[in-house]
Amino acid sequence: MGSLFRSETMCLAQLFLQSGTAYECLSALGEKGLVQFRDLNQNVSSFQRKFVGEVKRCEELERILAYLVQEINRAHIPLPEGETSPPAPPLKQVLEMQEQLQKLEVELREVTKNKEKLRKNLLELIEYTHMLRVTKTFVRRTVEFEPTYEEFPPLENDSLLDYSCMQRLGAKLGFVSGLINQGKVEAFEKMLWRVCKGYTIVTYAELEEPLEDPETGEVIKWYVFLISFWGEQIGHKVKKICDCYHCHVYPYPNTAEERREIQEGLSTRIQDLYTVLHKTEDYLRQVLCKAAESVYSRVIQVKKMKAIYHMLNMCSFDVTNRCLIAEVWCPEAELHELRRALEEGSRESGAALPSFMNTIPTKETPPTLIRTNRFTEGFQNIVDAYGVGSYREVNPALFTIITFPFLFAVMFGDLGHGFVMFLFALLLVLNENHPRLNQSQEIMRMFFNGRYILLLMGLFSVYTGLIYNDCFSKSVNLFGSRWNVSAMYSSSHSPEERRKMVLWNDSVVRHNRVLQLDPSIPGVFQGPYPLGIDPVWNLATNRLTFLNSFKMKMSVILGIIHMTFGVILGIFNHLHFRKKFNIYLVSIPELLFMLCIFGYLIFMIVYKWLVFSAETSRVAPSILIEFINMFLFPASETNGLYPGQEHVQRLLLVVTALSVPVLFLGKPLFLLWLHNGRSCFGVSRSGYTLVRKDSEEEVSLLGSQDIEGGSNQMEDGCREVTCEEFNFGEILMTQVIHSIEYCLGCISNTASYLRLWALSLAHAQLSDVLWAMLMRIGLRVDTTHGVLLLLPMTALFAVLTVFILLMMEGLSAFLHAIRLHWVEFQNKFYVGAGTKFVPFSFRLLSSKFSDDVA
Repeated sequence: MGSLFRSETMCLAQLFLQSGTAYECLSALGEKGLVQFRDLNQNVSSFQRKFVGEVKRCEELERILAYLVQEINRAHIPLPEGETSPPAPPLKQVLEMQEQLQKLEVELREVTKNKEKLRKNLLELIEYTHMLRVTKTFVRRTVEFEPTYEEFPPLENDSLLDYSCMQRLGAKLGFVSGLINQGKVEAFEKMLWRVCKGYTIVTYAELEEPLEDPETGEVIKWYVFLISFWGEQIGHKVKKICDCYHCHVYPYPNTAEERREIQEGLSTRIQDLYTVLHKTEDYLRQVLCKAAESVYSRVIQVKKMKAIYHMLNMCSFDVTNRCLIAEVWCPEAELHELRRALEEGSRESGAALPSFMNTIPTKETPPTLIRTNRFTEGFQNIVDAYGVGSYREVNPALFTIITFPFLFAVMFGDLGHGFVMFLFALLLVLNENHPRLNQSQEIMRMFFNGRYILLLMGLFSVYTGLIYNDCFSKSVNLFGSRWNVSAMYSSSHSPEERRKMVLWNDSVVRHNRVLQLDPSIPGVFQGPYPLGIDPVWNLATNRLTFLNSFKMKMSVILGIIHMTFGVILGIFNHLHFRKKFNIYLVSIPELLFMLCIFGYLIFMIVYKWLVFSAETSRVAPSILIEFINMFLFPASETNGLYPGQEHVQRLLLVVTALSVPVLFLGKPLFLLWLHNGRSCFGVSRSGYTLVRKDSEEEVSLLGSQDIEGGSNQMEDGCREVTCEEFNFGEILMTQVIHSIEYCLGCISNTASYLRLWALSLAHAQLSDVLWAMLMRIGLRVDTTHGVLLLLPMTALFAVLTVFILLMMEGLSAFLHAIRLHWVEFQNKFYVGAGTKFVPFSFRLLSSKFSDDVA
């Protein structure tokens, strides 16, 4: 609890790493995740650092491993992911591993290249076979094609110009055949007609089955074409057009005997290629299966090795002592583990001189470390989304564990909806170790990460649903109503009571649509309901008026208590940082301002609840009027809530008026008095002064100054290790802005808590509307057809309940609860200007193959 209440104490340590043991020491530190390294080479380019060559080697190994993973996935070979994480490889094994991976890459690329070449040849031969089979039906001649004039129209039908241009006499008939993509057929035919002026004959036929493209590997539909032309010039044009449209052109046999010989040769070559291709694929699969056995450990080892060299690049090199010097942030409780890790690294490397460390003082603010577990991680993330806490200040996440789901439940109070949410979260918690949940999509991953938040939100909603007595917009009669209707009849009372009281009779019941219960009549109201709201209010016409008054006052009470608690938590910060003057000059005036106005409002609400009963409710004064009169000082005296109310209210206003100038001017004037009385003033920071190893004089001066400051009885918290320039105007302006923001914020923040009432009312009314529009219709139909209508109505009611009331309304209440914590609660004590402690840990490295391939 101490770690969750306040961040852990950190210290700055210097590590002296021998050159031969630095790699092993950082490997041991990365396995334990103890320290956060500081970059001592900020002014040095990343390409000029000492271990840039080793980092490039790791990147080359990552590239090879990514290629291996890609080929293994392409071959559909399962990748075994081990549960244990292998350590970083020793330096003596790195060169051997690099050589093995490079040889494996060269072999794989060569085999893959040969396989692709064989596959491309096979696809081309298959296309050629289909082309010969289809074009055989185009021309049904068995003799060799010779140039004859019968192939063309009579000469008298052609113009002399065309005849001379074609120069048919002595020309030879030629053929171009091949395959073309289905989508290019129309454009291809138009281009042939325009360029060749119609002196070509084009024949098409669609292939029945789609074939794979040898170039791209896509399976598409093809058309087989045969183009007959006359003359070499037109033949060159036809071939160029085929090249432009990426047609697969194959030689066309002139005779049937040549066609038969080509088909026989193609079938033989196809069978040979199938055999060679299968053997190549089998060998490639064997190589990939062997590589898949060790690729997981290799990927993890290379990542760890690269992370180690990145950290070594942050260290400075001491030429005199021939060692690396690193500066790290480390929790004070883990210093013994840090020393042990350095000893393990030195022992593994077998070095004669061990690496060691020592702590150094500094005034830099350390990073913030708050340890979390599965339960507290979600609540800590809510706080960190606002801002990482400053070093050693009070952490709101400890109190958010209770206040956040409770304020959510106040807005979401419904027994049925809360129970459904609780069951969903409980299902996630019970199956939290399931691998599919850890690797789910973004939205499901979000629910999974906040499973414990959802669990408490559902549990608290069940509690507030019992208080509101609201379950799917209906009340639950657990203990029996405390209102008795029969006591309102005149027959149950004596004649004297009938004359004094307004009772019911048969005519009143028959002629009045609305009947009013009078709690002042004996026997009508038998005491409060044991838990929550009496179920009879669900039938009352003034139900909303009663619930609005109850929820509005409850929201104000919860809000003022929540904000006051935030101001009290600020006192713990002042005590820890030895700023006691802030307690007397800031925190106490803030508490007086809050309690004398809004605390008194809570007192009036509770006092009226306790003192005035049903019999005296008609003479009870209005709290709103009394609260307004507190500031207006009315001339005419009012009845008031209690005797002496006017004197108490004036005393509270005097205290409030006196606390405002103290809040505005107290701290600046006190700091000015301290500055005039001392040459060095201030407050102790949450940090240390940075002192290097060789500055022993500064260490001794710092220690003596701390001792003198600690023995000063005047003000234990008003000391600082370094003198700073005093600017009274800046301090005054800062305090005035803070005071104005606080005083106005007390009013606006109190009104902001009324969202608890507004969202609770909206949720209850929306649930009631959903019930009236669906379930009431299904339940009111007669028994003959009621069952057929009730089933779809119930299904629709369940779907709308989940998507509208649970998801949309739940998200709305969730966001409003976050706002109440960030703005109204945390701004009273929480700065959130720190930096998160990010240790050098191998556990933070991703071990998923998808990340490596990407």
